[in-house]
Amino acid sequence: MTVMTAQSGTPLDHVLLQHPGDVPVAVIGAGAMGSGIAQVAAQAGHPVVLVDAQPDAADRAVERLGATLDRLVAKGRLEAAQARDVLGRVRPHTASDMSTVPAVALVVEAVVEHLDVKRAIFRQLESAQPATTVLATNTSSLSIDAMVQEAHTGHDAASYGGTSPALARPGQVLGLHFFNPPPLMRLVEVISGSATDGQVLDAAGELMRRWGKTPVRCTSTPGFIVNRVARPFYGEAQRMVEEGIADPATLDLALRRAGFRMGPFELTDLIGQDVNLAVGESVWRQTGEDPRYAPTDWQRALVREGRLGRKTGRGVFTYAEDGSATDAAPDEQLAQRLVGGPVHQDPVARTLAMLVNEGVDLVHRAEATAEDVDTAMRLGTNYPKGPFEWLEELGAGTVRSVLTELDAHYPGGRYRRSEAL
Repeated sequence: MTVMTAQSGTPLDHVLLQHPGDVPVAVIGAGAMGSGIAQVAAQAGHPVVLVDAQPDAADRAVERLGATLDRLVAKGRLEAAQARDVLGRVRPHTASDMSTVPAVALVVEAVVEHLDVKRAIFRQLESAQPATTVLATNTSSLSIDAMVQEAHTGHDAASYGGTSPALARPGQVLGLHFFNPPPLMRLVEVISGSATDGQVLDAAGELMRRWGKTPVRCTSTPGFIVNRVARPFYGEAQRMVEEGIADPATLDLALRRAGFRMGPFELTDLIGQDVNLAVGESVWRQTGEDPRYAPTDWQRALVREGRLGRKTGRGVFTYAEDGSATDAAPDEQLAQRLVGGPVHQDPVARTLAMLVNEGVDLVHRAEATAEDVDTAMRLGTNYPKGPFEWLEELGAGTVRSVLTELDAHYPGGRYRRSEAL
């Protein structure tokens, strides 16, 4: 089968682009993300093996998928026959040893964000799967290169006498980062390691389009596009609370008025403070503890105290049983005064300048295109605009001026300007 890649316009033959019924997919991990990815693949026509190491976890996930499909039928979004077909394509499989996973064309790993665990899974899969099998990770921030390279330390290294060997076929490995929930979120980051084969990347991107997704390309930079560029949205607001400039509800209001669907505090309470902090810590460590990405002690304290957000009933705010915040009343007058005031007290100016700076720097390092950065931030975070759209609206001079003022007020490197600005 010959298709034309959307980006290059060159002929492309690849196993992933055969008829979906002839392209079996395995999803490793039957949690919310893995189950959602399995649903997307099955709805696109692929036979899917849903794998989990925990007894009955995959079976329970398939039962939940059946209930989800029934709801879609009840809402008129799916025909009953289609729902039966989709569910019939998903087969649960319990295995702690990935060498027992049946032969497939594509594996999407969606387990815990732990590098050693992912390395061990990939090594088992590579040893047992056909040479043509593409291995993808759904990691949100971990390095693709680190997964395929030799490791001398770590939990999985013990089974190899202290060294975990490099993968033999690193060209077949890439990242496919879906966003939660996968059936609803359109964005998929297609992430290349330094050794990933270009044809594999093209085929994976085309496959995501066939699954109804919008793929964006990125190199394996820490946090990729969304989780790297978005760090200031959370970090600036948290620092302003630490400084006593405003309370969280007021800062949320100011940023919602600027067009953001949710403020940073209500959003991190929804995501989970522990989840958001873990991604921030990962990006910070992978960038050599760059002050641009330093997590705040304020958020660390929330996590230490178990205030993880809606899932625990209390995070930045306290939540009623229906999920509504009971203590999130903003000071509307203060929110209005802050915007347009001194730069270090203006949550909108600080946030937009830093988002633009991150996006520009990512493109300057040739890790993604400006178009893909804007697309990723609009679809992955529901921002009203992408960094380059804001850059065009604000002007590079304004962004430089805000960053220069912030750098003078808070020396230390967090607000250094991208060379491209």
